[in-house]
Amino acid sequence: MEFGCGGTKMENEIIKYLSKYMTISKELEEAIIESAFIRSYKKGTILLEEGKISNECYFVIKGCIRSYYIKDGNEMTTDFFTEEQSVTPSAYGKNIPSTYYLECIEDTIAGVGTPEQEIEMYQKFPEGESLARALTETIMVKQQDTLADFKIASPEERYLKLLKDRPDLIQRVPQYQLASYLGVTPESLSRIRKRLLKRQSS
Repeated sequence: MEFGCGGTKMENEIIKYLSKYMTISKELEEAIIESAFIRSYKKGTILLEEGKISNECYFVIKGCIRSYYIKDGNEMTTDFFTEEQSVTPSAYGKNIPSTYYLECIEDTIAGVGTPEQEIEMYQKFPEGESLARALTETIMVKQQDTLADFKIASPEERYLKLLKDRPDLIQRVPQYQLASYLGVTPESLSRIRKRLLKRQSS
């Protein structure tokens, strides 16, 4: 389902997010709102499949998107994207096949962008390219920091960090997906939770 453009609350959420990274002129703001392409996806929708070309990026206004790949027939979750987070596939706009999947694990409303839209926007507003670079750098630094933390942390430490940084995921994400993201089995995650609860009550 698609939503019409205009100064709606959903499009204003995109402006609010982008404004964190640089000052947006009134002209650029109006252009973003006019070109905003808002879509609604049902839970379970696959946005990107392994082997497919990625020509769309997303900004989550409401809902949750999961990235995962399949190894030996098992789904290996790599990240979850929720409200006010952008999702730019690593192969986006490069005309090469994706190595992983993107799936909506909740009913999701997202702003959708394409390489063609970006080129048109950059031609009209050169400052938009600076904004894109700032966003990309921020996302890359976050991913590198997350990966570094993940490598040196124990499964229990990873879970505690998730509780601290993204507690909403504990209730929103199925346990088997959460376990996969933390690099443990659902049974191991259950034991970690029981152990922590036991400590809290003692």
